[in-house]
Amino acid sequence: MSSASLDRAGRPVFLGIDGGGTKTSFLLLDGEGRLLARHVSGTSYYLEIGFDALRALLREGVAETLKQAQLAPAQVTSAFAGLPAHGEDSALQGAFDALLEGVLPRARIGNDMICSWAGSLGGEDGISLVAGTGSMAYGQWGERDARSGGWGEVFGDEGSAYWLAREGLALFARMADGRAEPGPLLELVRGHFGLAQDLDLCAAINGHAARSRLAQFARLASAAAADGDAQAGALLTRAGEELAALAGAVARRLELPVGAGVPVSYTGGVFEAGAAVTDALRAALTRALPGAMLMAPRFGPELGAAMHAARLVGVRLVPVAAAAAAA
Repeated sequence: MSSASLDRAGRPVFLGIDGGGTKTSFLLLDGEGRLLARHVSGTSYYLEIGFDALRALLREGVAETLKQAQLAPAQVTSAFAGLPAHGEDSALQGAFDALLEGVLPRARIGNDMICSWAGSLGGEDGISLVAGTGSMAYGQWGERDARSGGWGEVFGDEGSAYWLAREGLALFARMADGRAEPGPLLELVRGHFGLAQDLDLCAAINGHAARSRLAQFARLASAAAADGDAQAGALLTRAGEELAALAGAVARRLELPVGAGVPVSYTGGVFEAGAAVTDALRAALTRALPGAMLMAPRFGPELGAAMHAARLVGVRLVPVAAAAAAA
């Protein structure tokens, strides 16, 4: 490890960038797992903001984070950026991998699923489920790794916040026009959007809701379920079942032995619904992946990104409690 890649006190420094459909977090930790700087900006989903805007967002975010810590790019020992859609377009692979060239001398770029896996499982073998704006599962077992899901909102992302929002708004439409029994969701959506008439939802959504913004409406379905709306509750159950199917697919691709005690953890806003999702997920995992052990995430994906940056240079980084709380 060269002296150029250490901070002024001679400590290694690791920068993690956790990109997502809603926000992008930049986190700088020292070799003891202590927080040096943190910066948060908007979505890094290039299909929403464009590739030039993504490049600018990353470069500005790195500059701001290093400015907070009063460090130069050469003092960053290792950096990792996990970005949505990385690896999903062969024609753009080279451009993705070059996003931080000339900005950081030692930086790697991968898919944001790696941040969630590294954080939720602490870098240990197992399967990580992501249910934020989109959804996917990623796992590592020994020398093998595998992914399932993450196909995007048009024909995939089952169990994600976008999926839950879309299904919740569709349920509102069925309630509003008589195809489904009215429930608490009806008044929650009317109140949230301030609808003069139910069909005004078309103007509020169609042509105006970006992927990240629409995903935020998932909380309406969660709130309705908490208010006793059985039909909204059924959507949360379906979300848990869809996510269990992703974990089962990863287990098969990893060729895990039947009944293997594989840890399964999770990250993402959908899990803010609590037991309504995790209970359904646990029950479905019992059927899809006997032996699986559902565990609460050890750390979030922001810390996971920095932990993986350290892992890339052979360092096992464990964030201290203060850093975990700040992230």
